[in-house]
Amino acid sequence: MRRLLPLLLLALVATGCSDLSGTNKGGYITGDGTTTVWAPDDRGAPIELTGTTLDGKDVDLADLRGKPAVVNVWWSGCGPCRAEMPMLQEASTELAGEAAFLGINTRDGSAANGLAFERSVGASYPSIYAPDGRALLAFPGLPRPLPSTVVLDAQGRISAMISGPIPSRLTLTELVQCAASASAEHCEADT
Repeated sequence: MRRLLPLLLLALVATGCSDLSGTNKGGYITGDGTTTVWAPDDRGAPIELTGTTLDGKDVDLADLRGKPAVVNVWWSGCGPCRAEMPMLQEASTELAGEAAFLGINTRDGSAANGLAFERSVGASYPSIYAPDGRALLAFPGLPRPLPSTVVLDAQGRISAMISGPIPSRLTLTELVQCAASASAEHCEADT
């Protein structure tokens, strides 16, 4: 019995470590849409990120500077990601010339899966293919739920983050306008 006790304890610990409590059936956490906004003086350093898009092209986030950028983290197997993607596409069309859009596709087993999903929802902006999630390390404090969205200002600094689905297209549009503003008057800062 004494020999079995350590094995039993090890089995209990291992079971606890593999528990996915807090996740849904897809094994990922979905946020509640909480939005955090930073005033211009409180934004950190510009985000540095390079990667390869789903269609094999190189992309550098620094090339998008000069106007706000919306970076959305998604996976084709994530229901809330699929639900918000058409709204993101509408916003990218509405804000064309005023803001750049970039996706980060995580968890898809192949770029072909991500491309098929983008075609199905009509997404026209590029997405970095990062199935290992390493691209997310460029964003300090990025919430881990899927989807997650970051709005960068024209200098590439984090202006706002949304943990979970974007509440509305108007919310996203207002966050982009806030990121474009040099004044905090139009922005409600949460930090």
